[in-house]
Amino acid sequence: MATFVDKVVLHVAGGDGGHGCTSVHREKFKPLGGPDGGNGGRGGDVILEVDPSTTTLLEYHHSPHRRAQNGRPGQGKMRHGADGDDLVLRVPSGTIVKGPDGELIADLVGAGSRFNVAPGGRGGLGNAALASPRRKAPGFALLGEPGSSGDVVLELKTVADVALVGFPSAGKSSLIAALSAARPKIADYPFTTLVPNLGVVEAGDVRYTVADVPGLIPGASEGKGLGLEFLRHVERCSVLVHVLDCATLEPGRDPLSDLEVIEAELAAYAVEVDSHGGAVPLHERPRLVALNKVDVPDARELADMVKPELEARGYPVYEISAVSRHGLRELSFAMAKLVQQAREASVIVEAPRVVLRPKAVDDTGFTVTREHTNANEAGEIFRVRGARPERWIRQTDFSNDEAVGYLADRLARLGVEDALLQAGAVAGSEVHIGSPNDAVVFDWEPTLVGGISGGVGSPRGTDLRLDERHRPTRDEKRQQYADRREAKTAAREELAHERAAGQWTDPDDDTHGAG
Repeated sequence: MATFVDKVVLHVAGGDGGHGCTSVHREKFKPLGGPDGGNGGRGGDVILEVDPSTTTLLEYHHSPHRRAQNGRPGQGKMRHGADGDDLVLRVPSGTIVKGPDGELIADLVGAGSRFNVAPGGRGGLGNAALASPRRKAPGFALLGEPGSSGDVVLELKTVADVALVGFPSAGKSSLIAALSAARPKIADYPFTTLVPNLGVVEAGDVRYTVADVPGLIPGASEGKGLGLEFLRHVERCSVLVHVLDCATLEPGRDPLSDLEVIEAELAAYAVEVDSHGGAVPLHERPRLVALNKVDVPDARELADMVKPELEARGYPVYEISAVSRHGLRELSFAMAKLVQQAREASVIVEAPRVVLRPKAVDDTGFTVTREHTNANEAGEIFRVRGARPERWIRQTDFSNDEAVGYLADRLARLGVEDALLQAGAVAGSEVHIGSPNDAVVFDWEPTLVGGISGGVGSPRGTDLRLDERHRPTRDEKRQQYADRREAKTAAREELAHERAAGQWTDPDDDTHGAG
């Protein structure tokens, strides 16, 4: 059974927000108690947090599906639903978070670093929160927003100062066991070490960590063996130590050829650009050469032969023996010197500044695009995208007509209808709100202005005639009074003229003539 896992695919989902409640206050002698439905609770978040006591991703290898708690629904008597608990996942320091397409999302280094990988959904408002002077008793509530979900890839890159690299059975595990308190598995066959081992070394006043990287073989940078899995753990190390086996019995191998092969693999490995020094290629980082196993007589002679050649190439060379501990003190102080220089040359990470970016004045928060399609007779659709319109769609109960009308009012106030008009939409146009995979489709019916034929753009439930704010002056009032008197005078004169002409008599009625 595997005990060390450095790469997993995690399926995460934030908690759903609780639904709002539709309720009316009922109490004796209070027939019109008003709405008292509470709001739904917020869904829990899925948060990744660095824990120094965690060293592997094994837990998520066995249980990759993680979901936060949902928010509780609201209840009557103004009782709001409880928020869902956040799900905190402990990860080792050096964990990077990637999307399914390989895009870097977050780089978690240092104890306490956190990243919200799946935010929970908002809770829906109850009808008490939706009440207003115009809508005093809403008969609907908003639904809870679903939490975000998706797949992320977690990769662990060991955080160490020095990396021991070399061929299998070069003595790297023995060296880290001799330098530190680490006790990796040691045996006389290749690939004994299958997972990186970390050890803490103290040299004078400098304290640093050393990583025992499993053995590399030719073609490791191309994925042969487990090269890519091993080289990933070297990316964060600032100093590299080539551990060369001077007592190998394999034909065609010697310290110089081993060094050339490892250098070629380091140069061919593409280092990901990040904010922790990973942008420096591996073959350009400070390197030392440790000629190991010099306690063997033949190995001592070979080390004396190749040492001048390695020094001519510019490498600091140390003859060591992990068994007899020969040369380990000099090597540890040399590594400490390079680590100290790397720390002093590293960029000081400052606390991030809080940058305020106000929303632009003309930013409506949504877009309306005209798309051509063969799905309908018109051959085109109008797609509305934006955080608020899409969230309102998800929180609307389409089985409630009043809730649908409230959604129409919100979209009209946001300016969606004006944007549709400017985009060329007409009555009956097909409108999609949301992404192509998850959109709400409806035929658009613009809001008509009462009393004006063909008018569009007046808010729902209003009349432009009621928005008149002009107050007549005294002269205008006198003129209006004079016009009314003239109209009355003209009407009396017309009636008198008709009476004199006999237009009010009935020729078939004999009683009028006899009187």
